[in-house]
Amino acid sequence: MSAAEPRARRLPLVLRNPSFGRVWTAQLLTQAAGRMFQVGAVWWLVGFAGGERRGLESGLFLMVSTLPAVALAPVVARVVARHAHRTVLAVAAAVAGAVALPAALWAYTGDLPMAAVYAVGLALAACQAVFDPCLTTSVPELVEDADIEAATGFELSTQSLAGLGGGLLGPLLVDAGGLPAVVAVCGTAYLLAAPLVASARFRHATDATDASGASDVPQDAPDGSTAAGAGHGTPPAPRTLRQVLAGLPFIRRVLLCFAAANLFTTAVYVVMPLYTRGVLHSTGSTVATLEAALGAGTLVGSFTGARVPGRPVAVGSACLAVMAVALGLPGLWAGHATAIGALAVAGWCVGVIGVRFVALFQRLVPTADKPGFFAVMQALLGATFPLSSLVFGALGDHLGARALCLVQGAGLVPVALALWWLGGRARPDAPRTSPANAATAHLTPAGETS
Repeated sequence: MSAAEPRARRLPLVLRNPSFGRVWTAQLLTQAAGRMFQVGAVWWLVGFAGGERRGLESGLFLMVSTLPAVALAPVVARVVARHAHRTVLAVAAAVAGAVALPAALWAYTGDLPMAAVYAVGLALAACQAVFDPCLTTSVPELVEDADIEAATGFELSTQSLAGLGGGLLGPLLVDAGGLPAVVAVCGTAYLLAAPLVASARFRHATDATDASGASDVPQDAPDGSTAAGAGHGTPPAPRTLRQVLAGLPFIRRVLLCFAAANLFTTAVYVVMPLYTRGVLHSTGSTVATLEAALGAGTLVGSFTGARVPGRPVAVGSACLAVMAVALGLPGLWAGHATAIGALAVAGWCVGVIGVRFVALFQRLVPTADKPGFFAVMQALLGATFPLSSLVFGALGDHLGARALCLVQGAGLVPVALALWWLGGRARPDAPRTSPANAATAHLTPAGETS
């Protein structure tokens, strides 16, 4: 091994792997743009355009903006499985930009109708619903097997960084230039991301499978038989979404727990603007500060999650319990400092949970099932977001924002207990027995044996 190779290995992954660096930059642009539009539009509705039913209107907007991730999951899985991932990512970004820029021009020339705002949110969310699971599925095609953990950390931390930047800029742009400024910046970011993805080099899915050694290991079908072609250099045929979940019972139960948790955690995006206006009596700069606290906490959690001691289920249940306290605290002690600190702690817990569990899923889920699985994962985790947005938005017109904070915290307590119970009772899905999996055997949930 040359001296140059260890030095190159010490460089950040985005620098020593130019293709991954381009895709990472595109991810940062697209996810920041989507978050910017969501947060900016919600603050526009709560602080400027909304009437007496501003809570319901903002909740309805977030519901519309999150439905595609759930409703399009089967379609996304088929698209990601059947088409080149570079093409899927580039087209999704280009279409989003092509929707946002004309809407920005319309908004600059006159008032953008409320129905058009909802339609743009729906279209951008649909493009992001294709982009995100395709990106996660593409990680083994962009990096070597030894770099999957590092690439997963970058991917998840980028979501946090994008949420931080988008959430910070959205309300500030609304205060400075109204909704047209947000839509224009959003469309520009999407159009910049498309050529970055198109210029990256993706290995063929089969090559990526061979490089990780997964294709040399027979894959067990749900009925206990060995998938045809496994062990002969041919990856198993993709299974339906129902079969993917049926073959991963432990992971399915974990995802259901987190989906239930999301019913209360994602409500923060409705509660924050209402809390800012009704309790703190402040402006978009405060909404931006709260978003920044949440995003910064998530970013730190993404980078430090792998260092938190304990197995994933134990860590996850503890983090949910801490989040319950953090989200409920502003309801007991109102104030800027309390809200900022609580959201930073909650964000850190989200980051830790994301790194520990997505890395685990990357190792346990067979390569042939990953397109369908990550689409299912996004759909399950996002399924409660529309309901949460609508319910908490409607409640916001009848209950104070401090009461909504207490409801969030109380709702997470039984979910944390359920996940803790699952760690001691359920049997995990068996990981692939490749050398890479052997190296990550410590990720097996607490109380379980492989």
